[in-house]
Formats: sequence, C-alpha cells, structure tokens
Amino acid sequence: DGPAPAQEYDVRELLPCFLDAGPFEEYKADFGQTLVCGYGRLGGVAVGVVANQHKSCRPASAPLQFPGVIYVDSADKAARFIMDCNQSRLPLLFFQDVNGFMVGREAEQAGIIRAGAKLVNVIANSVVPKITTILGGSFGAGNYALCGKAFDPRFVFAWPTARYAVMGGEQAAGTLLDITVKALKRGGHQPEAAELEELRRKVETSYESQTDVRYAAARLWVDKILDPAETRSALLLALEIATRSDEGKPFKTGVLQV
Repeated sequence: DGPAPAQEYDVRELLPCFLDAGPFEEYKADFGQTLVCGYGRLGGVAVGVVANQHKSCRPASAPLQFPGVIYVDSADKAARFIMDCNQSRLPLLFFQDVNGFMVGREAEQAGIIRAGAKLVNVIANSVVPKITTILGGSFGAGNYALCGKAFDPRFVFAWPTARYAVMGGEQAAGTLLDITVKALKRGGHQPEAAELEELRRKVETSYESQTDVRYAAARLWVDKILDPAETRSALLLALEIATRSDEGKPFKTGVLQV
C-alpha cells in the first residue's frame, strides 16, 4: 500500500524498491533535506533521482522543515542536480509527494521566489528523458517544479493514494466557500451558520472528489494508476521506451537567478 496522506516516512527507504540493487549515491545529503537527489541505476541504466522527503527535517541552525515542502535550500540543490544530469545526459526519475513551496515573509526574504524560479527554469529546459511517479500529494507549484504534466515528462504514473490538485482540500474549500458566500451576499442573502456549514461540506466533497487520482487519469493527466508493487516493472519499461532515441538537443537555461 502507498503512504497515508498525513503519514511521515523516509523516502530513502522506498527508493531501493524501485532502483537496482547497489549503491545510491546521494547528492548533498545534509543540504536541502526535504528533497532527496542522487544517482542510481534502473535496469542497468544510470539515472538521476529527485524525490520528496516526507519526514520533518531540522537543518543545523535553522527552523524545523516540514515534510513534502520545497524550501530555498532544497530548490537550489535540486536545480543544480538537474543541471548536472542534463550535462551528463542522465535520464531523470521524479517521485512526488509534495505540498508546494514554502510561503510566508521569512521564506520570501530567504529567496524562495528566486530559488523556485531557478528550479522551474531547469525543469522547463531539461532535455533528458523524464519519468514522474506521484506517490502521495501533488499540489500547486510543487507539481510543476517536480516535472508535472505541463513540463512534458515521457510518462506520468500515480499510486492509488495520489492526490492531484492546485491546493489541498481544506485550503481550497475555505477559498471556494468565501467566494460562494460573497456571491450570496451580493444577491442580498445573508447565510446562517447552519447553511454555511452545509455549504462548506458540499464544497469540500466536490473538491475532494476532483483531487482523486482517477479524476486526473480520466483527463489524461496521468498515464497509468499503478499498484505500488508494479512500480519498478513500470519504470523499467518506461525507461526502456524513453531512452530508445536521443534527440540531441542542447541544454540551455538562459539567464538563471543565482
């Protein structure tokens, strides 16, 4: 079974289930710990791996970092790693369980906009084969930054536990409820507390049904919903197909904000 939505886990313990037996050479393991990057092999082919770490981390002399969130240091690390893989022509495997980028005044002052833009830039301009697997949540800008459908991965797989949306259900329900209430008030209707609660329930139910991975698969945003036990075999076949030809495009990112 896949991980429960709120359950913490160490993604390093999952990677050996997908990759060949042998060393996984992690890239900057003690820096940007909410993203795990490293070099491994799949079917004997050298690959780069970028995966969300879904347990809390506490860097030296820094506040606690929450699971599934992309911070400035992890975005910088992943961008540099993806550039290295493009320069070495290594295919990239992405494993998503992401809530999005860190927000707030402190994150902005630390440079999250710059770091996030750099990560999205290198993903958008990446020329090597990319395969994305959604293990849990795939929300907001985090979906794009870790090679979501918009950035042309060769394949997008998802586990049955996956959730796919612009934002989490609770946050979205609050936003959509505010919009609905304002529309009612403009029409001269002031909803009572019981009516507000019923509206919230309806909005949450509707939104949650659309975050179900089957909703995404029905719209071809996901190529296949995988039994977790089938993940390695699906990745082996996808990688074999994706690496049959090399288009030989040069890797160019333009001007990066550093």
